[in-house]
Amino acid sequence: MAKIIEIHPVDPQPRRIAKIVETIRDGGLIAYPTDSSYAFGCHIGDKRAMDRIRRIRQTDKHHNFTLVCSDLSEISTYARVDNWAYRMLKAMTPGPYTFILPATREVPKRLQHPKRRTIGLRVPDHRLVRAVLEALGEPIMSSTLLLPGDDLPLTDPHEIDERIGHDIDLIVDAGPTGIEPTSVIDLSGGTVEVLRVGRGDVSALL
Repeated sequence: MAKIIEIHPVDPQPRRIAKIVETIRDGGLIAYPTDSSYAFGCHIGDKRAMDRIRRIRQTDKHHNFTLVCSDLSEISTYARVDNWAYRMLKAMTPGPYTFILPATREVPKRLQHPKRRTIGLRVPDHRLVRAVLEALGEPIMSSTLLLPGDDLPLTDPHEIDERIGHDIDLIVDAGPTGIEPTSVIDLSGGTVEVLRVGRGDVSALL
């Protein structure tokens, strides 16, 4: 069964942040809150953890993962960002958006889209997540906590424990989140394409 860590969403306790980071570094799979919904999180490029997420979500090997980053400087390590795209990212981050961008060589190939060599990246507006990222020193590999047969991602830590507590290692309980996943914006082709309308406002891009 998963351990549950209760943590303050605005003023997270450093000792509990350290425990979350330790679990990620040790190859654990966590459920954690973001500025949209709860998400799966694990160490970047951890194949075993990726396989666990695919098994829980019942997705195929081409399932796209997202790198959750602390800021724009970290994004530039993992994606090639043109000036026009950078201006858009700067205006829309932090926030509930996932951006599809061309991946750099820093991104393990198993994380990239198999044909397009792209990667999804986001900078969440959530103090707890940013504290974890700062302590971890690198992005969290992430996937929306959406289970087979569900129309919306899970948003309550107690329901997460009931449904998949036996399949993951740690649940970060900072209270319920919103019910919408992020909006997904593809910038990889030199234009702006909204792939999914979620919590982030994309009305100006449609």
